[in-house]
Amino acid sequence: MEQGKLFVLSGPSGAGKGTICKEIVRRENIGLSVSMTTRAPRGEEEHGKSYYFVSEEEFQQTIDENGFLEYAKIYGHSYGTPKKPVLEQLAQGKDIILEIEMQGAFQVRNVYPKGILIFILPPSLAELRKRLIARGTEDEEEILIRQQATLNEIALIHDYDYYVINGDLEDAVNIVRSIIMAEHSKVDQHVDRLIRKYEEEL
Repeated sequence: MEQGKLFVLSGPSGAGKGTICKEIVRRENIGLSVSMTTRAPRGEEEHGKSYYFVSEEEFQQTIDENGFLEYAKIYGHSYGTPKKPVLEQLAQGKDIILEIEMQGAFQVRNVYPKGILIFILPPSLAELRKRLIARGTEDEEEILIRQQATLNEIALIHDYDYYVINGDLEDAVNIVRSIIMAEHSKVDQHVDRLIRKYEEEL
């Protein structure tokens, strides 16, 4: 069975990576890994669907058990991707998409080098600020911190395989879908199977 592919979306807070992930999962045959976090739920987020909301003690126990594909502390809260369900689904040929922070994306690349890293960007810092204000979960100081963090993150974009500017959601979703299709059509991953297919016709 062909191994599934692991797509990793990351980028600045407010870039829209979570919304893009939801749309990709809705339209494609792809699984969305649910991350674990110690932060409180926002808005309509649900435990087990948006995140697994856990205590610091539960999170540390998972670290001690080597149960994360990646984990990081972002803005005072811990985030991590449970390893077992992701690797099991990939082994069964299922594509998986992760929505994680940049620190976590690089950890995934170290643990699973075949992971495909996609960086989601806002069209501008001004638009990012508008989105963060509209979200209403950060105060002015936190917004300034996140804007500066965005500049620091963009400086590391060369370590990614692709970037997508999310100015229009539909356009951004279609670009990510195109990346997924292109990754499944790479010659180096299918050359032996293709040769056998046509040899069988001789």
